[in-house]
Amino acid sequence: MTNPWIAALSALFLWWFSTGIILWRVRRADNQGHDAHLWSVLLGLPLLLGGVVGLNETLTDTSPQGAYLAFLSALAVWGWVELAFLSGIIAGPNTKPCPPDAPLSDRFLRAIGTILWHEILLITLLCALVILSHDAPNIFGLWTFAILFFARISAKLNLFFGVPRIHTEFLPRPLAHLASHFRRAPMNAVFPVSITALSYASYCFTERALTAAPPGALIGFTLLSALTLLALLEHWFMVIPLPDQKLWRWMLPERKSPLPSRPATLKENTHGL
Repeated sequence: MTNPWIAALSALFLWWFSTGIILWRVRRADNQGHDAHLWSVLLGLPLLLGGVVGLNETLTDTSPQGAYLAFLSALAVWGWVELAFLSGIIAGPNTKPCPPDAPLSDRFLRAIGTILWHEILLITLLCALVILSHDAPNIFGLWTFAILFFARISAKLNLFFGVPRIHTEFLPRPLAHLASHFRRAPMNAVFPVSITALSYASYCFTERALTAAPPGALIGFTLLSALTLLALLEHWFMVIPLPDQKLWRWMLPERKSPLPSRPATLKENTHGL
């Protein structure tokens, strides 16, 4: 467990597997009806509870096992929140598509409205982790959650201002209206800032991993480095024409009925977070 290559590969596998299992569960619930989405979130509560307990228990554990468990616990909390969001249970008050002729300020407010409760919950959890981790020897759980949080904010801003490649095939039925809040564009001013910030963060975590003496710090910073690099890769997937959706498409059940189609005017010039 002290091998950094094993830690990096573990982060890669957990990124792929956790994303796939959430998409699989949401697609299954989509085919079963709205109540199935609610039951997915309720039955997933032990994941949230286990993550919270794990984060609390690892605060004083500086061993490699403590770093792994803190990382896994943060992923568990994040995974439950994402499940609740994709199920439409914790999303936002706005559930209507965005009009194609809405001005920028109105589009922004509408986009915020589609994800408001989700963002409030994430901010609350992040603040709670900051308070819980104050002066703690092991803050890798906090860093893991923070990387996921800020990378997600960055991705949403890029989707609002426009990127060339946007996948809507994974959107569940409760969030079908989100497709109207996306914008396709060759490039936007936020993307270079996002890439630069994530690249710098990746460098910092990698440098800390290379110079870390305690095994726990080595594993912890390796996990953070791998996660940040994966966030950077996900941002590049927004502009590079690679079939990254195939990583998860094969494991998802077929839809029993297609999602409502978007108006033609929204296909290439839509906006939102």
